[in-house]
Amino acid sequence: QVRLVESGGGLVQAGGSLRLSCAASGSIFSRNAMGWYRQTPGKQRELVAVISSGGSTNYADSVRGRFTISRDNAKNTVYLQMNSLKPEDTAVYYCRLWGPAGDNWGQGTQVTVSS
Repeated sequence: QVRLVESGGGLVQAGGSLRLSCAASGSIFSRNAMGWYRQTPGKQRELVAVISSGGSTNYADSVRGRFTISRDNAKNTVYLQMNSLKPEDTAVYYCRLWGPAGDNWGQGTQVTVSS
C-alpha cells in the first residue's frame, strides 16, 4: 500500500509562485512514474505534468514553460514548481504514482490564484 501526501498549496496572487510537494511511502518509489493532476468543480481531472522513473517529463500545453516537475528518489518526493501563476490555475492538485506499485492518488491540495 502506497500513501501519498501532498503539501504546499495555498493562496497566491497572479504572477506569483508556489511549490507543491508529494511524499510517498514505500521502497520502490524510484521505479514508478509520478504525476500532478488538477481538478476544478464540474470538470474532469486533467493532467498537469508527469515524470517517468527515468526522469523524462511531459507537460500540459497550458502550463509548459511555467511549471516544472522534478523528483528526488532519495526522499521519495516529487515536486511541482509553479511560476507565473494565473487565476485559471486555481484547482485542487493531486499527486499520482503508478507502475509496479499500482495506481495511487493523494488526497489533493488546494491552489487558489487571485487576480
